[in-house]
Amino acid sequence: MREAFLETVADALDTDPRLMVVLADISSDRLQAAAARHPGRVVNVGIREQLQIGVAGGAALAGMRPVAHTISPFLVERPFEQLKLDLGHQNAGAVLGGVGGSYDYAAAGRTHMAPGDVALLDTLPGWTVHVPGHADEAAELTRAALPGDDRVYLRLGTHGNAAARPAGPHLVPIRTGSARSAGVVVAVGPMLDRVLAATEGLDVTVAYTTTPRPFDRAGLHRLAAAAGHPDVLVVEPYLAGTSAHEVAAALEDRRHRQRSIGVPRGAELRRYGTPADHDRAHGLDAEGIAGTARDFFLP
Repeated sequence: MREAFLETVADALDTDPRLMVVLADISSDRLQAAAARHPGRVVNVGIREQLQIGVAGGAALAGMRPVAHTISPFLVERPFEQLKLDLGHQNAGAVLGGVGGSYDYAAAGRTHMAPGDVALLDTLPGWTVHVPGHADEAAELTRAALPGDDRVYLRLGTHGNAAARPAGPHLVPIRTGSARSAGVVVAVGPMLDRVLAATEGLDVTVAYTTTPRPFDRAGLHRLAAAAGHPDVLVVEPYLAGTSAHEVAAALEDRRHRQRSIGVPRGAELRRYGTPADHDRAHGLDAEGIAGTARDFFLP
């Protein structure tokens, strides 16, 4: 997904004179050719992420379309004040491309982990958050984001689904349950294949989204209304419960139950390991999701 994002941005630099890329060392080697073609529009500020976002905000106010890219903990957590002030409070737009969300780079230690990135951005108004589950989806969502003037965060994972699915603002039913089904499972981005495997044999609707913000409340309402029970299980690759308030708002007119699967909030896993180790420890592998789904839908 990272390569798809960078290739899409590099191609767009050739045709969109408003576009400007602001780097903080990460991936600067991958954009050398684009920087040579467009000197002044590919800027590397070094390991100064607060400055990276400040420069992006200034570029936006000057009429440019800035793209800022680095590892997610350095792109969202470290310069959060600049996201709040230099972009949000100035009503300035930018496209942020973050890699390594949650624990994709677990071997590099806690400094390179960011399970709370989407929850943190969710405290700020006006952000669109894309979480593609395939490289083709990442390229499609990047192409759509570049011409705008809004604030967009692309969360680019190192692991995804086997096949690309429709990418866009709406929940897409992938497997539809019967009129007597137990409820709806919402799979975000790279969680889809695991959710499909985990819910095989359960009478539930499985819906997919690459865009958890703004959340498709109307779409969830329709899917829940068509199910036998309006109960909802959300499986997210980041902090558990990040979208719980969106589900509650979508279904505020009907009695329902909901549960969230994601990176737990109550305890921190103080181990490096691999992403697969963290998935297993957090119940985010297919086996863990299957157990939670059965407990929730078949109490």
